[in-house]
Amino acid sequence: MCLAVPLKIIKIEKKFAVARVGSLKRQINIEMLDNLKVGDYCLVHAGFAIQKVDIKAAKEMQDILSQIPNARKPKK
Repeated sequence: MCLAVPLKIIKIEKKFAVARVGSLKRQINIEMLDNLKVGDYCLVHAGFAIQKVDIKAAKEMQDILSQIPNARKPKK
């Protein structure tokens, strides 16, 4: 099963960005998406931003993911 996770962009440097959910931060490749800005949310799969999502959709997905048994709940 493949899973993309919504992360918030907190820093952009050329083709890469630092994104986070709760206290978890990851460097991701943003080369496939245009016009991402700091503060935007995107779906991340295998280290690549694959789709920009609005804040409402990102929060809904984070809530659903937090309900998976043994999953860490992101800090808000």
